[in-house]
Amino acid sequence: MEKQLAKLTARLMEVDDLNRATAVLSWDQTTYMPPGGAAARGRQMATLSRLAHEKFTAAAIGKLLDALRPYEESLPYDSDEASLLRVTRREYEKLTKVPAAFVAKLNTHQAESYQAWTEARPANDFALVQPYLEKTLDLSRDLANFFPGYEHIADPLIDFSDYGMKVRTVRALFAELRSQLVPIVKAITSQPVADDACLKQAYPEAQQLAFGQSVIEKLGYDFKRGRQDKTHHPFCTKFSLGDVRITTRVQERDLTDALFSTIHESGHAMYEQGIQRDFEGTPLAGGTSSGVHESQSRCWENLVGRSRGFWQFFYPQLQTMFPDQLNAVSFETFYRAINKVTPSLIRTDADEVTYNLHVMIRFDLETALLEGTLAVRDLPEAWDARYQSDLGVRAPDNRDGVLQDVHWYAGQIGGVFQGYTLGNIMSAQFYEAALRAQPTIPYEIAQGKFDTLHGWLAENIYQHGSKFTANEVVERATGQPLTIAPYIRYLRTKYGELYQL
Repeated sequence: MEKQLAKLTARLMEVDDLNRATAVLSWDQTTYMPPGGAAARGRQMATLSRLAHEKFTAAAIGKLLDALRPYEESLPYDSDEASLLRVTRREYEKLTKVPAAFVAKLNTHQAESYQAWTEARPANDFALVQPYLEKTLDLSRDLANFFPGYEHIADPLIDFSDYGMKVRTVRALFAELRSQLVPIVKAITSQPVADDACLKQAYPEAQQLAFGQSVIEKLGYDFKRGRQDKTHHPFCTKFSLGDVRITTRVQERDLTDALFSTIHESGHAMYEQGIQRDFEGTPLAGGTSSGVHESQSRCWENLVGRSRGFWQFFYPQLQTMFPDQLNAVSFETFYRAINKVTPSLIRTDADEVTYNLHVMIRFDLETALLEGTLAVRDLPEAWDARYQSDLGVRAPDNRDGVLQDVHWYAGQIGGVFQGYTLGNIMSAQFYEAALRAQPTIPYEIAQGKFDTLHGWLAENIYQHGSKFTANEVVERATGQPLTIAPYIRYLRTKYGELYQL
């Protein structure tokens, strides 16, 4: 059995090598590649993706999994070997339903669509990407239809990133959350808006990047196993457990854009860097779901990075970095500015309280697209109408409206956005559990010490990679199923103090 397991692991590592090579090409496309390389890059990525898919779905993998089933059943459920076989089998049974030719076709289109988006957004030209988006919608439906018997056409797509979740469960969770959020938003927005002018001064790019990197190194991001570069839309990518990279973007008249996206992406990266090194090259060597992954980025970005204690330590350093801009700005003014709550246009810039409303809009629009009740040509109008009704704002153009998020233009339609809100909910549940176990964490954060929190997350979440499902991770780490209660408690406590609610 050990020889059979070794054979399976060797095959899985070959698949992973191809997938990581594809990730390198994708990272280069979004950072340094000249526009002229787009067509060839799409072909190259499609070839590698097809080869990886063919290798992973080969009959030999299925035979090894069948041969190893008695071995798996003889082991404890949470053992590394049983988990590897269980997770690999689940992915094998899923991906064998998707033809390799389709995978290549989808990857080629995604690369071409992304390149079109990088030109369309700055040009405010939705017409340029509309045909690409229509094809993306067709391909997304095709992908879902490889899994017949679904309750909703988006269910198979959600399952790819948040295993076990369905449209029905997401909608119920969102409805419960919305009922709690809307009164909080109304209570806060009925008061004078916090003054954030201090954040909108001139902040030179090089100094912003230097400060952000010093912060995330303190949090625990390992630059010996990672690096940061600039891109259009920040992301984290992994080439191996020893090479986990992040990207950011910089606006010289907005201090928060680069800073909080840097902290956010480092949260993703620290998760990947903390995975047990023995999992390298296998399906266990990655975050278990988009929701759990987002919980880590949102925990570090918001629960830590926008906390009072965090800035009690870092604000004097920020003032030293930008004395002309901030020496006359009090701590309280700065703290209120970075926690300003107001309806806004851009999801990635949204405050903690209204952020999930942005996600719900996208989730509703993409499910309508998949259902066929909304046409791509009508998407800009539908987008603007929802922003007007839900947030009371309207984008002046498509650049800050329907073109703002890269996800539909570089991936698929369906199965991505729900992870952001699931992550917000989980982040508070994990953080509350960490505080129960280690009550000194807030005091340590105020002293610039993050090892205790990082260590708790590494022990309870990071090291396990994909061994356990999201629901299992939540229950093992917190002792209870997923619930919105800690998240609502967190928002009410923090913003109740800020806005005297």
